[in-house]
Parts: sequence; C-alpha cells; structure tokens
Amino acid sequence: MCFLRRPGAPASWIWWRMLRQVLRRGLQSFCHRLGLCVSRHPVFFLTVPAVLTITFGLSALNRFEPEGDLERLVAPSHSLAKIERSLASSLFPLDQSKSQLYSDLHTPGRYGRVILLSPPGDNILLQAEGILQTHRAVLEMKVNHKGYNYTFSHLCVLRNQDKKCVLDDIISVLEDLRQAAVSNKTTARVQVRYPNTKLKDGRNGFIGHQLGGVVEVPNSKDQRVKSARAIQITYYLQTYGSATQDLIGEKWENEFCKLMRKLQEEHQDLQLYSLASFSLWRDFHKTSIMARSKVLVSLVLILTTATLSSSMKDCLRSKPFLGLLGVLTVCISIITAAGIFFITDGKYNSTLLGIPFFAMGHGTKGVFELLSGWRRTKENLPFKDRIADAYSDVMVTYTMTSSLYFITFGMGASPFTNIEAVKVFCQNMCVSILLNYFYIFSFFGSCLVFAGQLEQNRYHSIFCCKIPSAEYLDRKPVWFQAVMSDGHQQTSHHETNPYQHHFIQHFLREHYNEWITNIYVKPFVVILYLIYASFSFMGCLQISDRANIINLLASDSPSVSFAMVQQKYFSNYSPVIGFYVYEPLEYWNSSVQEDLRRLCSGFTAVSWVEQYYQFLKVSNVSANNKSDFISVLQSSFLKKPEFQHFRNDIIFSKAGDENNIIASRLYLVARTSRDKQKEVIEVLEKLRPLSLSKSIRFIVFNPSFVFMDHYSLSVTVPVLIAGFGVLLVLILTFFLVIHPLGNFWLILSVTSIELGVLGLMTLWNVDMDCISILCLIYTLNFAIDHCAPLLYTFVLATEHTRTQCIKSSLQEHGTAILQNVTSFLIGLVPLLFVPSNLTFTLFKCLLLTGGCTLLHCFVILPVFLTFFPPSKKHHKKKKRAKRKEREEIECIEIQENPDHVTTV
Repeated sequence: MCFLRRPGAPASWIWWRMLRQVLRRGLQSFCHRLGLCVSRHPVFFLTVPAVLTITFGLSALNRFEPEGDLERLVAPSHSLAKIERSLASSLFPLDQSKSQLYSDLHTPGRYGRVILLSPPGDNILLQAEGILQTHRAVLEMKVNHKGYNYTFSHLCVLRNQDKKCVLDDIISVLEDLRQAAVSNKTTARVQVRYPNTKLKDGRNGFIGHQLGGVVEVPNSKDQRVKSARAIQITYYLQTYGSATQDLIGEKWENEFCKLMRKLQEEHQDLQLYSLASFSLWRDFHKTSIMARSKVLVSLVLILTTATLSSSMKDCLRSKPFLGLLGVLTVCISIITAAGIFFITDGKYNSTLLGIPFFAMGHGTKGVFELLSGWRRTKENLPFKDRIADAYSDVMVTYTMTSSLYFITFGMGASPFTNIEAVKVFCQNMCVSILLNYFYIFSFFGSCLVFAGQLEQNRYHSIFCCKIPSAEYLDRKPVWFQAVMSDGHQQTSHHETNPYQHHFIQHFLREHYNEWITNIYVKPFVVILYLIYASFSFMGCLQISDRANIINLLASDSPSVSFAMVQQKYFSNYSPVIGFYVYEPLEYWNSSVQEDLRRLCSGFTAVSWVEQYYQFLKVSNVSANNKSDFISVLQSSFLKKPEFQHFRNDIIFSKAGDENNIIASRLYLVARTSRDKQKEVIEVLEKLRPLSLSKSIRFIVFNPSFVFMDHYSLSVTVPVLIAGFGVLLVLILTFFLVIHPLGNFWLILSVTSIELGVLGLMTLWNVDMDCISILCLIYTLNFAIDHCAPLLYTFVLATEHTRTQCIKSSLQEHGTAILQNVTSFLIGLVPLLFVPSNLTFTLFKCLLLTGGCTLLHCFVILPVFLTFFPPSKKHHKKKKRAKRKEREEIECIEIQENPDHVTTV
C-alpha cells in the first residue's frame, strides 16, 4: 500500500488518511470473512436462530404478565413529590384527608367516582332526590367474597371523630335540598354557596371540586349558586395493605362500574360518567388488546410491499421470497427479544407496542441493503464469493448504524432516565437491535445463500424449476415467455448489469436523477427547504410540557370520557393542595400570621388557622401569647361541633405542663382554567422555592404532583442523552472510519431531520410524553440509518462532478432507501384505525420521521450536495494526470516499436 503526499499537505493528514483506510479495509475484510463463513455453513446459521426463536417464543407465551403499577411506569422515578408524600403521610394519614386532598385521576388507593350531568339548560340541584337514590344504591350495593356480603360501610374510610364513612360534603347539601323539597319549601331557602358553603352541622365545607358548571346569582356578594350542571361524588375505600382487602376492593369497584351503567339506562334525564382506581390501568392496557389485529394487518402490508418491491420481470434474478423472508427474519428476532424480556421477569405495557415498528424500520433497511449489495456483485463469480462481496459492501455501514442504535437506546436505558416506561422500552430496544443484527447476517444471510445457489444453477425464483433455453421459449406462447423469461431479450450486448431493469432502479436512473439535478429544479428545492425549516423552527418555539396521562389511554375509553367531562365542568377549583407546616411555629405572633396570609393569598384556603382567627375575633377573645393561644384552641375552638374536624389538622405535643403545636396542615385551592395541568405545575414551581426562602418551613403535596413533578426535565433528558451519544460517536469516528466531510454532512442532516420532526409534531398537537420522546430518539437513528450510506458513498465517489457523484449514490442506495421507507410508512397505516391516543401519537411521530427522512434523502441532499463541499476537482485532476501519463507511455512504446505502427 502506497500513499502519495500532496504538495502542502501536513503529515498528520496523511496519517489520519492511512488510519481511515486501514480501519475501513479491516472492517471490510472482517465482513468478507463473515460472508464466506455464512455461505459455507448456511444450514447452521439458519438452524440456530430458528431454535432460539422457538425456545424463547414459547417462554414468552408462558410468562406473559402485564404491568399493574401505572404510577411506577409513567411517573418520574426520582420525584420530589414522592418524598413529600412520605413526609406528609408520616405526619397526617392521607386516608383521613382523601375527601379534602382531591386530585383528578391520580388519587391513590381504591375508590369509585361518578359525575352526574344534567341536560343543557337544566339545574341539577333540582334533581336532588334522583341523585340521592343513586347514592343510596351505591351504599346498598353488595359484594360477595367467600360467602360474606360486603357493602360500602364495611370497606369505606372512617372518620376519626365519629367512625363514620368519609363522604363528600355535597351529599349533605343534596339532603338539605331534598328535605326542603319534601316540606314544600323553595330551594332558595337552602342557600348553596360556591366554592365554600355552610353545612347543616355548622361546618364550612369546600365543594369546588364536587359542584360543576356553576352559575352564580348576579351581584351576589356571598357567591350564592343560581344553577349548576354537574355533581361529582367520590367513594373512598380503605386500604390496609392486605391482599384480601385489595381483592374485595377490586370486586367492589367492578360492581360499582356495572351499577353505574345500569343506572344510566334507568335515568334518561341524567348522564352518568363513572371512574374507578383500576380504570386507568384497564384503559391503558386496552390499547394493546385493540391493536392486536391491526399489528397483524400491518405485518401483512409490510410483507406484501417488501415482496413486490423485491420482484423483477426477470424470473431468474427476481427475489420476491427474499423480501418476504427478510421481513419474517425481523419478526422472529422481535419474538426472540420478547421471550428474553419475559424470562428476565419483565412485565408488558402498552408503550412496548412501538418496538415492532421501530425494529422493523431498522431491520428491513439491512435486508434491502444486503439485497442491493447482492445485485451489485458480478454475476460471473461463484455465489459464495458474491455473498462475501455483498457482506463486505453492506455490513460495514449496517454494523455502524446498529451500533448507534444500541448506544442511543442504551443511554436511554441508563439510570439517568427518570421515566420507567422509557427505560424499559430502551432496554427492550437494545436487545431487539442486537438480535436483529444477528438474525440479519445469519438467518437472512443463509436465505440469501440458498437464493444465490438457485440463481447460479438457473432455477426459477418463484417456482424453483429449471429455466428453459431461449430457443425453447421462442416456440411458446407470450404468457409463458413472460413467466419464464430470464431477461435475455431485455439485456443488450453492452449491458453488464442485468439488475438495472429493476423498476425502482430504472426509474431512479432514467428519470428521477436527471430531474432532481436539473438546474431549474434546484431553486424550488431551496425554497421548499426554507419553508420546511421555517415551520420546524416555529414548532420548536411552541414546545411546552403538556404531557397528560390521558394521552396513553384508549381514546374511546370511559376514563377519557370522564376526564373530558371533568375538565369541562370541574376545572375551576382543583386540585386541592395540602399545605403542611412540619416545624413548630409561633401562630400567635402577628408577623407569622401575616406570613401565612401572604403565602395563602391568591388561593381559596380551607384552614383551621383562618377559622380560628375569625373565632377569636367574633368571640372577642385575646390570644396574643402561646399559653392563651393553645388553651383557647384546645378547650374551646376544637370542642365546638362545627370545628371538631380540624383536630385531624393539628399535632400537639406535651412537654411537662406545656402544650406545643409541632405540625399542622391546611388546604389551598387555586382557581384554574381549562389548561389546568400547566397552571398547577406553575403553582408548584412557585410554592416550593418559598418553602426554602421563608421563615415558615412547609411542604406542599397533591397526589397528582407525583406525575407532574419535573416531567419536562424527565421527558427531555432521554433525547438529550441520545443526541449526545450520536454526536460523541460521530466525533470519535470523524477522523477514523469515513471521510470527515461525510460525518459533517451526516450531523447536519440528522439535526435537520430531528428538529423538523420535533417542530412539526408540535404543530400537529402531539404532546411531549414518553411515546413522543421514544419516537424522537428513534428519529436520530432512523435518519442516520438512511442518510449515512448515501452521504458516505457520495464523499468517497471519484466521478468528475458532484452531480455525477450524487447520481451514483442515489443509483446505488436509492432503491434500498425507497423500499424500506415505503414499507415502513405503509405499515403505519393500520395504526390509524386503533382508537387510542397512544397509537395516534405513534403514527404521527413515525409518519413525520419517515417523511422527513425521505425528503432529505431524495430531495434536499441531492440538490444541496451539488453546490456545497466536498469538491471533486482533485479527482478530476488525478484522472487527467493518469490519462496524460498513460498517453506518454503509449507514445514512448510506439516510438520504440515503429514496426507496430507499420503493422497497423
């Protein structure tokens, strides 16, 4: 091997070039030997993957188990809210505050919840009797377990003061309205205020999350309710942590949902929307059940597309079964990966539905590239050498792209990933990529060996019979000639590659390449890219953290219907935030009182402190010191019936004869709009820093905070890690394996595609949840998978001009890229018919991934590479120098041998 140094070129440049050539040829030599090994032992490489699939596939069926803990799956793993929940629960049992500490769909423990909605224009408060009948039906509902009948009173959460079931305050309001109706009183005599109302026992109850669609009396200073559209009632069940109690609670929830469906048929004047604690889990897994048949349809479409795109008129060189077997190779690798996942005690969840599509997009790319590499080899070589040449041509790039898949998803599976669903998905994807790579070069390689052997022996690619001679075919009918022709009539005497007749390659060579490189087309492509970049940039500026657990549920499920109604009618005052003061505080101090008022300003407060201050003011009692403050609090305030429930909100300690308040809690409710989640996150982010800066040490907690806490950081970290991994690998290989400009263009292309997908999916109303994040990680790899071979072939090409180089690159890799992206996009179509938000997100993101990649490979790069570096002038100079040297040598030979001229 000899390297000539260009004039002015530094010595380091020569060494880098030598190192690149050595590594590249070393990898090609290894892949060449691998191809020879597979071609010499095809039965072994065919049998081993099949045995692995059978073994692990059967294990997957026996060990299949769905994930039951939805919070563990989709809530951030390292959440500050989980620590706050533990601290709050250690101070005040959360079971005792469930009726107050309300959150939309994320209430911990078991419960049954129902929304009763009146027709438009009606006042639901006038239907108190019908609502209370529904309430009594729930209380009388029985659940049988081992011969015992359990009712709600056996399972409910009990209040500390009287050991009665914890019920919503709206029930007391409805009973007052019913009694007023029975005694022929007008409902105006029962004044219902909103969001705080006075109850019959004298308590001041908060009903902001129990009464919805409220219209207040005009010019009413005390916020009296004129009418309302909806009422929400929750039935909380006790959780002792025992399996038996949990089983009985699950049966009660099932019966509750059945009862609500039955009552809906009886009450035509009310609409009932029910929800139980298991509803989220059930509707989350419902997506997988509904998508089973659609995934099979998707597989059939991909098989059909791969088979047709691998076919030719030439019955000898057509490879329809190789396209079919290539897709099946990816399928059995996915089955094997699923078996390994379940053997290692993995639990299935609906987010894993994207793995078959992700793995198929990468695996079929390797299949089509290997098939194209086979077609580029010389026909006069033995089929074993052709297999080896195809491996050395294709497997180097496929090895690199598979490594990038493994690195990026491996980083997504790292401990830095804060969402368990993303981590589990990335772990499975890593296993799938490894098996995919192994199955492609072993199982599919063996199929390619047998197909090559049939081709060398001139067997029909479909019927596996000997192809008759040309003289025999000329005597047969036209239809027989069309079926059995091996292309001898189409091949001219000067054509060296009969595979040029493949319809995709013919279209690219004869039509598309000339059109896309036309000088009149290039300005329109530049304008198109500017439009693409503008929309992408505009979408990236509008990215916001709007992730909602509803995005992971089946769109026609009861949970989604319930959430939509709840968001419409109960978004004004929810959720309720627990405000926990966990250190002793001088509540009698006026400065402390002012700090508390300042912290609670802007909120609707349900507070013992505020009620106690009003009590002192009304009673004209002075409590300016510690002893008086605590004495009046214990001896007078907390003994009154209307204030007894505040005993659960204060923790006293006794040191000798002195009582102290060591901790207390109160509830804050922010007035929100329809975009409630975003506003709650903002409230959370504002309150937490105040707990560190103020003299009052407190924590804030709501069950929904576990899902919201730092979610924006949790969903962006995997993409940042994956992007950093890709950038790091490309930089490390910048001066090693491939031409540096190839890596530079690859980084630009991948960045353009990634930002395009991110911006366009934002404009398409796709939220930043765990599914869209996984799709963004996949976009990085999918773009590299398709752009890398095209770019590297271009930068290493030695034609005279850039236009000829890009034509050569498209002719070499365009067929495989078009085959794979077309199969990939067609396989996504059945996802449209799965009524689930999860599959809609998956479809939108993957459609944008495939579309943007196709746009860059066939439109943007072929144009931009014709007027940007790398330059091809040095190749042109080298060829001219070689031609001149050859001409000089020929002249010398002619001068030394004049007899040759005479002979000529």
